[in-house]
Amino acid sequence: MTITHGGNLFAISRERGWDWREVLDLSASINPLGPAPGVRPAIEAALERICHYPGQLPSELEAALAAEWRVSPHQVMAGGGATELLHFVARAGWNGPSALVTPVWSEFYRAFPHALRLPMDDPERWPQRGLLVLSQPVNPTGAEIPVEILRRAIAGREGPVLIDESFIEFTRTESAVWWTENHPNLLVLRSLSKFYALPGLRVGAIVGSSEWMERLNRRREPWQVSTLAEAAALAAIADREHAERTREVVETERRWLLEELSGLQGLHFAPGVANFLFAETDRPASEICDWFLDRKIILRNCTRLPGVAGEAIRFAVRTRPENERFVQAAKEFFCAPQE
Repeated sequence: MTITHGGNLFAISRERGWDWREVLDLSASINPLGPAPGVRPAIEAALERICHYPGQLPSELEAALAAEWRVSPHQVMAGGGATELLHFVARAGWNGPSALVTPVWSEFYRAFPHALRLPMDDPERWPQRGLLVLSQPVNPTGAEIPVEILRRAIAGREGPVLIDESFIEFTRTESAVWWTENHPNLLVLRSLSKFYALPGLRVGAIVGSSEWMERLNRRREPWQVSTLAEAAALAAIADREHAERTREVVETERRWLLEELSGLQGLHFAPGVANFLFAETDRPASEICDWFLDRKIILRNCTRLPGVAGEAIRFAVRTRPENERFVQAAKEFFCAPQE
């Protein structure tokens, strides 16, 4: 399958000769409030250090993440984004059979190209052996897997479990990072791109048991996190007021979007808890995305992703003015008679 991603704001803007600031990118689901206020000053203060190597290991960042997630520092491995860490696990941590519970983030198909693909709604089919990959909440649908199902999937397994929690900070869902010390077979992938609004700096982390971390550290490369990325991440993690405000805004705006859009013909929303909305569509998703793109609004085409039935789109929850811009365009498109 062809792997595609959202977040192509700059490439699309260059191709069309647009000022990227005028484009509403809903294909990448990033914190609508942007980075915490202390991030920019932290980056500026760190600039004088960029002529020196960063620490071979980002120990200060790993300690801060461990404190935030209430685990031991030796259970956390920070790196240059969730994508890099995912491929590191695939390359250095596991070379046996694997299974993907679909739908799941598209990059997992590249990392584990020969994996079995199994439906999320049939846990009885999930294998007991080999690596099992899931996401919580599910990407791209935003669905929440019941915690008891995840616990059963982890308990008593002969093989490891990797859970992608890249969007979990936007939710009130219990995180699996708190289970890692008691489950030697569990790894949790976390992104700092989405909730902390740092995708351009590339920071992520893996959380796992002491046994897993020891195994991965033997293959770990030095200098995985840059000086500026670590400074920004530390400032972002420290601002808990910004974090709670983010959750409140996302919850409010998500409800408002559903109220405004649920009655539109040809748009069928799936239940979800993430900072984006997923909808199956009666009309081709490519047609919908092209129409919105002509109006400088970028959506995510989810058609033909494994685990997604039929035509589907995904779009991010943003600020009220941005959401109003999208809703106005959506009502124009979905209420207009088809040609």
